[in-house]
Amino acid sequence: MIEIQNLVFTYTGQTAPLFDHFTWRVERGEFWSVIGPSGCGKSTLLHLMVGVRAPQAGRVSVNGENVPRKKNRGKTGLVLQDYGLLPWATVRDNVQLGLRIRGFYGQDVKTRRVSAKHPRSDAEWGENPSGLTVGVDFWLDRFGLTPHRDKYPTQLSGGQRQRAAIARTLVLDPDVLLMDEPFSALDAPTREDLEQLTLDLQAETKTTTVFVTHNIEEAVFLGRKILVLGNPPHRSPVRCVENPGAGRAGYRDEPAFLETAHRLREMLKER
Repeated sequence: MIEIQNLVFTYTGQTAPLFDHFTWRVERGEFWSVIGPSGCGKSTLLHLMVGVRAPQAGRVSVNGENVPRKKNRGKTGLVLQDYGLLPWATVRDNVQLGLRIRGFYGQDVKTRRVSAKHPRSDAEWGENPSGLTVGVDFWLDRFGLTPHRDKYPTQLSGGQRQRAAIARTLVLDPDVLLMDEPFSALDAPTREDLEQLTLDLQAETKTTTVFVTHNIEEAVFLGRKILVLGNPPHRSPVRCVENPGAGRAGYRDEPAFLETAHRLREMLKER
């Protein structure tokens, strides 16, 4: 669960706030899309939730924990548009990177999430050289990356690089997943394939997910609830669209999909 209460945030050097007593709540296990025009603060909202930016006032909490100011919360996963893969590391080493960092700082790296669709026993989990139990190989297989595990990012397609970036996040077993326009640079077939994979994974793991996009059709296909941001400052009450058909097979071809997309377009015109 994500709770944002009376959030106030203003960029340094600016007088007008981006968020002004902004309140929003995401229930545990929900999948939200966040849509709005470029520069309206969508990415900043994620950065505030993950803790890499600090509000001037208000409270941000995730699953009952106050998000520490200017400090990343360890159980919140963030997937970015630019992949963030190390060019000198193999796919497997990139996916394992977060676990190695946790191990370096003496943090618990055991990841035990088991989905109903893909149950795993302890014997199916490999060990890294430090003896720490990890699920790297499971996620490589789940994302179809096992044949590419020893390749470098420059040897991969854009879709494969994004799969590796998502796998690197999921191997840390986050309880909240934040995704910042992760598919915007991909071609349409690859983007739709990864959108469906994202929905499948969320259905399996029940991870609370917030997906930022500027693409109306993507927002409607993914989010069962859609937060609509216009021009700042953003204040309460928030504009939210209920979208119960999201994730349903064939939803893109249904009248409800087109109606919801039209509604979003009209709301964005009102900004």
